[in-house]
Amino acid sequence: MAMAALRREGRRFAAPLISNNPINPFRSSFAPAEEQALLGVRSISTQIVRNRMRSVKNIQKITKAMKMVAASKLRAIQTRAENSRGLWQPFTALLGDTPSVDVKKNVIVTITSDKGLCGGINSTSVKISRGLRKLNSGPDQESKYVILGEKAKAQLVRDSKKHIELIITELQKNPLNYTQVSVLADDILKNVEYDALRIVFNKFQSVVSFLPTTATVLSPEVVEREAESGGKLGELDSYEIEGGETKSEVLQNLTEFQFSCVMFNAVLENACSEQGARMSAMDSSSRNAGDMLDRLTLAYNRYA
Repeated sequence: MAMAALRREGRRFAAPLISNNPINPFRSSFAPAEEQALLGVRSISTQIVRNRMRSVKNIQKITKAMKMVAASKLRAIQTRAENSRGLWQPFTALLGDTPSVDVKKNVIVTITSDKGLCGGINSTSVKISRGLRKLNSGPDQESKYVILGEKAKAQLVRDSKKHIELIITELQKNPLNYTQVSVLADDILKNVEYDALRIVFNKFQSVVSFLPTTATVLSPEVVEREAESGGKLGELDSYEIEGGETKSEVLQNLTEFQFSCVMFNAVLENACSEQGARMSAMDSSSRNAGDMLDRLTLAYNRYA
């Protein structure tokens, strides 16, 4: 009787057990694990995006702070640079600025910054310096470099090390004044032989604009030769010289004073251009960081 009842119960449960869609006994036990794996991947993805967002925010804070520092330094230098233009302009009116003069010994004074993160301002000065050297090189001509700034040093040492006469760095470590620059100009004149000094720098125009500029200072011998040959420098003979100094001594003093004045203005103009370029670069970096932060926020909301 018991066995018959068991057989009847077996027949009753046999049909559902042997169906066309059999039940997988492992499915219910593994389903939570799959869901946990998917949730884990999603959690890792959101964590990566969150860390990236934090990094971009920190970068944006740094670039904004650097922009403010550059703006503060620019305000401090701009007035001095504009006032220094009155120093060298009388010499240009008297002695002229003749970049096309043909001389044997050329010294290219390249002025750049010691620090980067200011766009292509330093690369522009180096490119112009290399172009001047190629233009003034030949069988009877010699061109040498005098470098002011780490950035010009780093670029010119690679391919023009044998043509570098003097390297000066950390020029802007302390606030510049005319006394410091005149001592620096005197050191350059004592250590190099030249017929023409060609100073390459960036002239400040506005926060977003600077003009690559070359100023030419001729040696006293070349000035005297050009004056004798006529032209604009021929007007020097119309001036009377008072005192016991000869014409050569006066030209020597004028040339040294002209070079120190041009150097002082060039260093300040280049410092202004550097800070203006850094402001523009940091402003652009801050805006790019903001755009990236917006994209990361959308990705984070999608994953969350």
